[in-house]
Amino acid sequence: MIYELAVVVRPTSGDDALAALKTLVSEAITEKGGEVLLTDDWGMLHLAQPTSKGLGQGKFLFFIYKSDNAETNTELARRFRITEDVIKSIIVKVNKKITAEDVVKNYKTPFSKSTPGSVLDAAEGGSFDAEKDQKRFVRTKACWFTAKKITADWKDPATYMWLVNDFGKISPARITGITRQHQKRATLAIKRARQVGIVSCLAKDVAYA
Repeated sequence: MIYELAVVVRPTSGDDALAALKTLVSEAITEKGGEVLLTDDWGMLHLAQPTSKGLGQGKFLFFIYKSDNAETNTELARRFRITEDVIKSIIVKVNKKITAEDVVKNYKTPFSKSTPGSVLDAAEGGSFDAEKDQKRFVRTKACWFTAKKITADWKDPATYMWLVNDFGKISPARITGITRQHQKRATLAIKRARQVGIVSCLAKDVAYA
């Protein structure tokens, strides 16, 4: 299986701590027979919502790895719990129909410093004003995701933030017009983004550099 891993560390963590964390992740995966396919440093981001300890920023590290050992994710979670620098983390299983090569090749997120981009860059219809386009589909009660041939991606707020109202609530499909399947995927993407602080649980805010 292929997985995405995002780790948020304390804003005061230095380069040595980040390097140690990268080593920790690599060793935990390779010891279980897995392989790290990609490592990306998103740098310092303002959290969309402060942590319970009042931290408003965090340094983000992102990994894509391959492992068929069920114990890999358990071991990673265990090591993160005993690492003081780690404040948040999330592991996401990638669609098994997608090959490792395609996952790495198509990787893009607006948070990346090395490969910045958005899923919308390759959306059906070429360049367009996403916000206006999304509103048009809401008015006609048609599925924007189906028409653009894309799926909500937790790493790309532009694909789902239009579904979150000013109070932080996720708009239902009867209002947005998207299909039930895409509604579930978008809801899951929003919840994942909230887990690592990319999106706020209280209001329509997104993490930024």
